[in-house]
Amino acid sequence: MADDTVVVWDDALLGYDMGDHPLDPVRVELTMALARELGVLDRPGVRLVKPAPADDALLTRVHDPRYLDAVRAAPRDPLFAGFGLGTSDNPVFEGMHESSALIAGASVAAAEAVWRGEALRAVNVAGGLHHAMPARAAGFCVYNDPAVAIARLLDLGAERIAYVDVDVHHGDGVQEIFYRDPRVLTVSLHETPLALFPGTGFPDETGGPGAEGSAVNVPLPPGVGDAGWQRAFHAIVPSVLRAFRPQVLVTQCGADGHRLDPLADLHLSVDGQRATYVALRALADELCDGRWVATGGGGYALVEVVPRAWTHLLAVATGEPLDPATLTPPGWRDLAARRRPGHDVPLRMTDDVDPSYQPWQPSGEPTAVDRAVAATRKAVFPLLGLDPHDPRD
Repeated sequence: MADDTVVVWDDALLGYDMGDHPLDPVRVELTMALARELGVLDRPGVRLVKPAPADDALLTRVHDPRYLDAVRAAPRDPLFAGFGLGTSDNPVFEGMHESSALIAGASVAAAEAVWRGEALRAVNVAGGLHHAMPARAAGFCVYNDPAVAIARLLDLGAERIAYVDVDVHHGDGVQEIFYRDPRVLTVSLHETPLALFPGTGFPDETGGPGAEGSAVNVPLPPGVGDAGWQRAFHAIVPSVLRAFRPQVLVTQCGADGHRLDPLADLHLSVDGQRATYVALRALADELCDGRWVATGGGGYALVEVVPRAWTHLLAVATGEPLDPATLTPPGWRDLAARRRPGHDVPLRMTDDVDPSYQPWQPSGEPTAVDRAVAATRKAVFPLLGLDPHDPRD
């Protein structure tokens, strides 16, 4: 197998632009610019691949054909309503089908490169639109590119795919699409649905009939920082992945759990996010012979957080993680200041936070994080043949 990393990129991916909206493509533009200036995209073995749009045959693996017709028609009809389109979350925009299909095609290209052995790892930072449902837009997402990529992997012969979602919001669309498919394990760590959109992702959502134990949800209380988040991640994710034994790891790496994100209430740092990417790569290496397909996702601190977080993601995927103390290049700072005047442009790739944590134990006085961990382990671990009370599982 090639030890290369594919980064799927084309400036046309910036066309997924909802206008005056939190999901601004400038965050992806600044990510790629920062990664390029830091030399991440010029590392040995890194190949930039230009995507083609996903065609209807690919999109209808997870989406209703009537929904595709609606996405195509909506920009031509100023009074269009339905299918979750034309809302404040999902405004209609020109070229909506084309730009959404290109993002899905980019995630498919990443998945194909990894499955066919053309690369060990592949990244589509413009992807991660995990809320889109089979026949409905939701949560800024029109087509569900991670789900389309997973469906393509299944069609290519994959029998066990693990999807890990570390966005601050529940990965509800991907879970819904594969809820009854035992070949796909969906794992989501997110802020509690009692406090945050989309209102799903409780521990008792564990998979449909015939696929019990194929959905794992870890809802965390508002205010959780790096230590608590890492404690929960390591108490759940390695165990369920080892029990499932995936052939390939697909991840959604939303950066909106950061303490500066305006749409949520977790308190993670860029350093903690970097530590998560390192852990995900290690799990892919341990369990999947390195096969890892990574996408972006949410993230609404457009200058302050997302470009740094996803540049760390690209660095972890392409080789050595970047030193957190690395300075952001002056040229990138100038670009960020021009593209988003008035934002605080970070000078370094760190928030000066130590993301270390204490491993979860079933004894002692439980914290709110410990209670969340215990609820998830109790709900799903027995379905996977694991002991919810044994910290070794």
